[in-house]
Amino acid sequence: MSKTLGLIAGNGTFPLLLAEEAKRQGDHMIVVALKEEADPAIEPHSEQFTWLSIGQLGKIIHFFKEHGVTQAIMAGQVKHTQLFKNIIPDLRAAKVLAKVINKKAESVLSMVIQEFEGEGIQFLPSTSYLEHWMCPLGVLTTQRPSSTEEEDIAFGLPLTRSLAREDIGQTIVVKDKTVVAVEAMEGTDACIRRAGDIAGPGCVVIKVARPRQDLRFDVPVIGRRTIESLIAAKSRVLALEMGKTLLLDKDNLLKEANAAQLTISGLQV
Repeated sequence: MSKTLGLIAGNGTFPLLLAEEAKRQGDHMIVVALKEEADPAIEPHSEQFTWLSIGQLGKIIHFFKEHGVTQAIMAGQVKHTQLFKNIIPDLRAAKVLAKVINKKAESVLSMVIQEFEGEGIQFLPSTSYLEHWMCPLGVLTTQRPSSTEEEDIAFGLPLTRSLAREDIGQTIVVKDKTVVAVEAMEGTDACIRRAGDIAGPGCVVIKVARPRQDLRFDVPVIGRRTIESLIAAKSRVLALEMGKTLLLDKDNLLKEANAAQLTISGLQV
């Protein structure tokens, strides 16, 4: 039996791929495309569609309720920097921001979800429809890490876990058992490119989930832009937490990684 779900679409291909898969399975998407972020290509995959700003929380809730949405999904990145410079909140969003103890994405989005739940709209994991793209254990590419790269992974993994536990970022870039770059608000791709500028070729990138990652709004995602960033930075290795990281369009992603002679590996954390 088909379902009708709401979708809040951020940037990148994630929302588009999710909407395509939902449509393939016979379900219907009521889509709110965020003006600051979303790709217009998602509109043909929606049953009902509107553009709204990140700060228009009241209108987003009203649009979903108007179309009978009781379950929804968030997919696609919303740049964390939007919280500091671009949002013009409506009254409802302003009340939410006034209640949060800090402007961490987790704090803000947890409160936002509570607002939806109060209106009878439950959020499903962002991985809904795309569970087959979650990162498995082991080396996923034809290129395997060298012994030196494996040593860098072993060195960097506990540091990355500490970083994620403190909710600073989820990615560390290592070279010769030295931390080159640490992800903060700029995101994984910018962190990788910065590491390439600092240390040159041969960096190892390690990405994990937070210990209590809320997959309703913050699933770690690797996509084509990440592959492009690895190539630009001349980084050869990407190590990911298995079962917690989504590889967007997995088969094509791994083909691109193999063509570039990159290593992608799933880790037991």
